[in-house]
This record gives sequence, structure tokens and C-alpha cells, in this order.
Amino acid sequence: MRLSRFFLPILRETPKEAEIVSHRLMLRAGMMRQEAAGIYAFLPLGLIVLRKIEQIVREEQNRAGAIEMLMPTIQSADLWRESGRYDDYGKEMLRIQDRHEREMLFGPTNEEMITEIFRAYVRSYKDLPLNLYHIQWKFRDEVRPRFGLMRGREFLMKDAYSFDVDQAGARHSYNKMFVAYLRTFARMGLKAIPMVADTGPIGGNLSHEFIILADTGESEVYCHRDYLDFPPPPDNVDFDDVAGLQALVDKWTSLYAATSEKHDAAAYGKLPQDKQVSARGIEVGHIFYFGTKYSQPMKAVVAGPDGKETPVHMGSYGIGPSRLVAAIIEAFHDDAGIMWPEQVAPFKVAILNLKQGDGGTDAMCERLYDALTAQGVGVLYNDLDERPGSKFASTDLIGVPWQILVGPKGLAEGKVEVKKRADGSRDLMTPEDALKRLS
Repeated sequence: MRLSRFFLPILRETPKEAEIVSHRLMLRAGMMRQEAAGIYAFLPLGLIVLRKIEQIVREEQNRAGAIEMLMPTIQSADLWRESGRYDDYGKEMLRIQDRHEREMLFGPTNEEMITEIFRAYVRSYKDLPLNLYHIQWKFRDEVRPRFGLMRGREFLMKDAYSFDVDQAGARHSYNKMFVAYLRTFARMGLKAIPMVADTGPIGGNLSHEFIILADTGESEVYCHRDYLDFPPPPDNVDFDDVAGLQALVDKWTSLYAATSEKHDAAAYGKLPQDKQVSARGIEVGHIFYFGTKYSQPMKAVVAGPDGKETPVHMGSYGIGPSRLVAAIIEAFHDDAGIMWPEQVAPFKVAILNLKQGDGGTDAMCERLYDALTAQGVGVLYNDLDERPGSKFASTDLIGVPWQILVGPKGLAEGKVEVKKRADGSRDLMTPEDALKRLS
């Protein structure tokens, strides 16, 4: 992408309403714009990152055996009355009426709708297990939306729902998502720690939040330090291996880790002092097993091996891709701006023409741009007629992992400069070597 043809409205000043790093940097970097309290438009740079995060989430859900579908954002209030949650959910639910005065709502979650879809088609235990997911916008009318995407009202959510004939099967489905979540966050460069968590309005008696440690986290969390050194599950993990998956989950739940709502001060106090981690945390995923909480009142039943009808056991599993954009920035930034991990960066390489209009630098930038683009590398070519200092600042701000600096002085020696955003290191090399490194 040539910057002269891209839409990147960078702000030089920090917006007053931005209280935390991710909110501040997303506004300054031209990634999003606030349209109402807690409601944001994703601008092109932000959308590229959002789509990359979404794709990693999708790939790991598919790998774990979940099947993608798409449910509507608007739901009937009648479904929620069936489950008993319509009156219980509170003012976070946006309740509306259509032109025929039918009561509707803008979905904050989809347990009721997926249960209704399931009961319409599935009759036998032979069709189980089943895990259906979608990636769709949700709305929760937060009383005080703040911190940009960290606590917005409208947000993108991946929510999956598992259906099993019994508790043992449901636990295996839960374990699949547990392991898939560890892999998902690791692929984004994040160290997410699964912590025992409160089930809240979703319900059930088994739940884990996946937490990344960050100074600007919403709440205090507590864990054993060894979790920070646990390697993520491997690429070849077998999601059909019941015992193997259980062993992985057992390892990741063997040490103390709890959110503030579930914190046990006495148990935590028994840890060696050098192993105690008390920090702020950001929730990036939440999984639940809730048995027959929805299937029983909504009559989502299957015929078991004995022919008798039984309510299915269910779980739900949420990841917020839009929230993850902000969480990754909270984990990876410095005073100059964002430092994207390559897997989610909007572009892998930025080419900076340090003397726009010079025949030599223009030709070299075009050559590098064409070569990298042909190899499928995401490239942003800053071809604007700006001072080098301005190009350096804006490129650091938006966080492209690699920069190629092309100037007359270096070209006179047959060299370009390659800068790594993560540590600021710079290397002079031939254009051919630069292409080899970045291809």
C-alpha cells in the first residue's frame, strides 16, 4: 500500500478523552474514531489489525473442531423469557421494539438463540458432540463506557457454544476450547494465564478467564510466577485425545491463579514469596461450562443411547477480537508508539523514502516495494513529500515491525538501512540482503 493512496488520519496531539495507552495510541495512529459513547468506527489501519486477529481466532477454533456460522444481532425477547434471563439481565441489555411493537433486543450474547437453533435440528446423541461459533458484533449498554475498546458498548465477539450428551463429554469440549485459547493468544504474542473466574450472568459452576498482565489492567489478579514460563500447547496437539488434553489442562490449572472475585488470600499466602505475582490484568477470553442451565428450560433434548430424552450439556466460550486490538497495544508499546507483533501487524514492512523526488531513492523504493509485494509481504510505502523526522515519528507511532530507510547517502554506498521496531536496532545492508531478511 502506498501511503499517498491510503487513508491514515494521524493525530499529532493526544486526545483529552483518552485515559489509557491503547485508547490514546489507537486514536493518534488513525486506527479508529469515536462515534458515540463506547461506540467506535474502525478506520482502515485498525480494520486490518482486527481482521488479522479475527483470522487467528478462526483458525484455532476450526483446528479444535468448532464449526463457524453467523447469527443475527437482533434477537426476540421471547427467547430470553424462555431461559428466564430477560428480566434478570439488567440495564446492560438494549431493549427495543420493532414497528409492530414486538419486543426485541440487541444481543449481548447468544446462549438462547443457539439453543433455539440446536433444538430445531438435533434429535439424537449420535449427532453429538457439536460446537458452533460465530464472530459477530454485540452490544452491552455499559453504565460508564471508558478506556476505548477495553470497555466499549459495541464490540466484536467470537462466541462458541458446545453441546454434549453428558458431563464427561462436556468437560472434553471445555478442554478443547481451553487449549485452543492458549494457542490463540500465544500466536498473537501474548502470554495469557487461565484463572479461576466468576461465572456472572452467563451462569454455571466452571469458568476460567484468560488474563494478560498489564499495568493498565482493569482489576487485580493473583497467580504463581511459574505460569509466565509455561510453553503454549504445540502445533500438533491432538484435540481428540481425551486424556492428553486433560493432562494439558491439569498442568495449566495445577498452580494458583485467580481473579479478584475468586481470590483466596490464605491459599495465595502459602506460595513462596518469590513465586507470588500480584498484578493488574486484562481479560482477553472467558470460557464457561453450565450444564443444562439453558437446555432444560428451553427443552433442548436429545435421545440418549437408551432412547430416553435428556437435556444436553452446554458450554460457551468467548474471545473479543476488538478488545484484543487494545490489549495487544497495552502489552506492546513504548513512548514512541505501538510495537505490533508481526502476526497481527497491519503491515510487516514500512519503506521510508528519505528524499522523495530524488531519482535514485524513488527508483530503489519502487524496486523494494514491488519485490516485497510480489512475495506476499505486507508493505506500507511512505511516498509522501515529508521531512524524514516526520516519517520516522509516524512509522514508529503505527508500529510497523520493520522499516527500510532509503536515503541518498546510503545508496551512494549501495546500502539501505533496516530498522527493527521492537528494539530500535539498525543494520546497513545491500537491498538484496534486506529483501532476503524481510521476505
